[in-house]
Amino acid sequence: MSAIRLWALSSHHSAFRVGGWAHLRQSADGLAGAAGGARHITSERTALAGLAAALKDLPAGDLVVHTDSAIVLGPIRAVILGEATDPPEADLDLWVQVQTAFKGRTVSFVRAPVTPNTPQAFAAAWAELARDKAKTHGPFAHPIPRPNLAKVQGL
Repeated sequence: MSAIRLWALSSHHSAFRVGGWAHLRQSADGLAGAAGGARHITSERTALAGLAAALKDLPAGDLVVHTDSAIVLGPIRAVILGEATDPPEADLDLWVQVQTAFKGRTVSFVRAPVTPNTPQAFAAAWAELARDKAKTHGPFAHPIPRPNLAKVQGL
């Protein structure tokens, strides 16, 4: 069985305290994705919320997480791989969801910069769109429509 590939990105505007996230998930079931956002949120909580949403209802199997997020590659990666003992006290509700989803899996993290014509660029565009939508309309989370997913380049 091949590993599940996950691209996760978040976008945060500190002046407005609004954040958006997006993810793509490629597994044996095909390609899926979602985007969401919220107001009055920190950049750390935005990244955690996006990762928690990406890991929800994840099928069994090894996992490869592609991201350029310093938050995901830093404290989240350290806690998941056992390099840090405990998660930070902030946002424990999301930390529990993320840790539970990673439990019992072989997980690897890949630094994936946002470059044109890549799944990461696609996710980045959706994360920015989600951030802007959350700013004007409030919190939300929705799947990315299949016709849009069909346009992902670089897979």
